[in-house]
Amino acid sequence: MSDHRIILRTERLQKFFGGVHAVDEVALSVPEGQRRAIIGPNGAGKTTLFNLVSGHLRPDRGAIYIRGQRINEYSPQRICHLGLSRTFQITSIFPRLKVYENVLAAILVHEKKSFNLVYPASRMARATTEALVRLVGLEDAAGQVSGTLSHGDQKRLELAIALASEPKLLLLDEPTAGMAPQEKAETMALIDTIAREKGLTILFTEHDMDVVFGHAECITVMHQGRILAEGDAQEVRANEAVQRIYLGEEL
Repeated sequence: MSDHRIILRTERLQKFFGGVHAVDEVALSVPEGQRRAIIGPNGAGKTTLFNLVSGHLRPDRGAIYIRGQRINEYSPQRICHLGLSRTFQITSIFPRLKVYENVLAAILVHEKKSFNLVYPASRMARATTEALVRLVGLEDAAGQVSGTLSHGDQKRLELAIALASEPKLLLLDEPTAGMAPQEKAETMALIDTIAREKGLTILFTEHDMDVVFGHAECITVMHQGRILAEGDAQEVRANEAVQRIYLGEEL
């Protein structure tokens, strides 16, 4: 795989919290268009890795590259402008705003607009906002106060907000956490469709193995801050170290 096809690369990435090596010598290489799952038990380093890649933490050692550009010292905003967007384990929306207003605000921030002498903010980016709300299946709830949405619909809204910056690399931190099985299936099918239509690279963490094996093209398994194994679903299922250390049983 040539470098120009690699959208995200890390080299010997390390992050310490006191004596704890939260991320330890992690080397990732994620090609454009891939759906990659990062899995591992609690404390494996998944969220810390996401925080490093998205600029919310600075690495102690190693390097992070997006499309060949070293981003170790970049702010989250600067990294966002390189084409990375992210959702979080705990849904991050403005609960008192309506669905439409949440998405509109995200678009205006991305476009660095708050008002216009000719057009009020509500008229700006209307077509883009409506398209994103429709894309995630919330058109019937566009006028609803966001805090009253179901958990699954709040996750859909957060996805629309993440898409407002027109990313090429999307980090999803436990996108189906707290969902019922049907909601999980619908949410992941939506993510797959959006990724395919927009040519997105998806990097996601997840504890539900049915979700992981059903939707990830490549799986990276972390344990105690290090990469334990990497491969497709069949290779990860067959890996004895993964069965013993992470899953505790045969998959």
